[in-house]
Amino acid sequence: MSNKTKSVNTYSGREAAMYLTGMFGQNMIYNIVATGLYYYFQNVICLNALALGWIFAIARVWDAINDPMMGSIVDRTRTKWGKCKPYLLFCPILICVITCLTFLNGNYAAAKTAGNSTAMVLITAWAAISYILWGMAYTIGDIPLWGIIPRLTEDEGDRAKLISFSRIVASIGAAAVVIAIIPLSQSANKAFGESDNAQKGFIVVGMAMTVVASLLFELAGLGVKERVNIESEPKSMKQSFMLMWSCKPFRRILISGVLRAPMQLMTIVVVTLFTYYYCDGDMNTAFTDPKKLLILVIVGGGFFIGQFGAMAIFPILIKKFDTKTLYNLTGLSGIPTGLIFLIYKLAPYDLDEIKWVAVLGVLILLGGIGFGLVMVCQSMMISDCIDYEEYHNGYRPDGIFFSGQSFITKLSAGIASIISAYVFKFVGYTDVNIDAMNKALANGANFARDYESYSSAMWFLLTVPPAIGMAIAVIPTIKYEITKKEHDKMLGELIEKHRDNA
Repeated sequence: MSNKTKSVNTYSGREAAMYLTGMFGQNMIYNIVATGLYYYFQNVICLNALALGWIFAIARVWDAINDPMMGSIVDRTRTKWGKCKPYLLFCPILICVITCLTFLNGNYAAAKTAGNSTAMVLITAWAAISYILWGMAYTIGDIPLWGIIPRLTEDEGDRAKLISFSRIVASIGAAAVVIAIIPLSQSANKAFGESDNAQKGFIVVGMAMTVVASLLFELAGLGVKERVNIESEPKSMKQSFMLMWSCKPFRRILISGVLRAPMQLMTIVVVTLFTYYYCDGDMNTAFTDPKKLLILVIVGGGFFIGQFGAMAIFPILIKKFDTKTLYNLTGLSGIPTGLIFLIYKLAPYDLDEIKWVAVLGVLILLGGIGFGLVMVCQSMMISDCIDYEEYHNGYRPDGIFFSGQSFITKLSAGIASIISAYVFKFVGYTDVNIDAMNKALANGANFARDYESYSSAMWFLLTVPPAIGMAIAVIPTIKYEITKKEHDKMLGELIEKHRDNA
């Protein structure tokens, strides 16, 4: 990373490595829940589609409200370690325990088949309570993890590198879970003598992955040191909420993020779609059948290559372009994303043919580029807004502004959950119907042909709403106020001010 002979105060290579390892583990945990637990609730214990949608939506909306509250608490924290590090030291164990508890639930489909309404209510209630508690615990660690970045270095280049690498390792952590959790759980079920979508394997694998991820997350707290310690008069929670909206460039980021909410449908739907459309319910076949493995590599690899490539070259791009320009160009990625649904409509049963897989791979690669740039540009723009607020008003809102990033993610996930819930309910993809489908697929049915309405709903959710969200999300940021030239000027003066006050 940066070398220590620089005149500006910045992090060491060891600190960066431990921070990034923690980021990897934290994003594993997020996707154990966002992908693994969602699949578990929807396709294993088969919760009612509307109940599942509203559970995730209510929890995420509450989290979105809770995030600025936590951001305000972080900004008001004063300890010998700083204001972000204490949470990173003690939060991973709390998240670990609650994440494990979310998997310990009954089977809704079995209870409904047996006519046990009491059990159905209890299963749904525990799913809701445990998931809401998980969201609150995750917030306690997520905001300080991102909020600490501007406090690790005064160097804009180093900050850009760390944000870029953070997004890359976060995506790798996500990808590791997305690819592994379903097949590992189904393999564990077979080892236990259970069916592919039985509970036991998902419980064991989900909890084991959570423990490993939490240990990795802990390294961030152990390894970092806060350097940019600017003390100012702490703001009340009400003032912090008002600050999020009164800072015009930050307000644009918030509005843009909410408009981009349908992009979260990709996370919700992609694993279920691939498992059923290409593997007829048994994702392990993607690793034993050469053709399916090739499809996984081309389709899944295309997205991650595009995403990682965009993130990797970001530190180079911002030397020549405003972050605002790069962010606004991501609206074009809605075009290839939307075209994927057109390809599905042209060949609804044949997207496993290599010619169609190749076309999908190219479109997904282009969509992945936009997705990767959005993630890293958003974090960089929020970091710049922190400098902007300190420069103009003398207050450095690391916690409250990075809570905005978490606010965007969680509110977006809540909106996406509602969209998916009503689409799935409309086509009948819910509770006992899913249970019956799993049994039919195990006996030789074909998902693409025998369950075309379910397939069409999934391809629609994966492509059309996200494409619209990507396109309209750049409208608020067209007039984003912070240019590269202005930010360089602000940061230079802030560095001098920090030295004078040291």
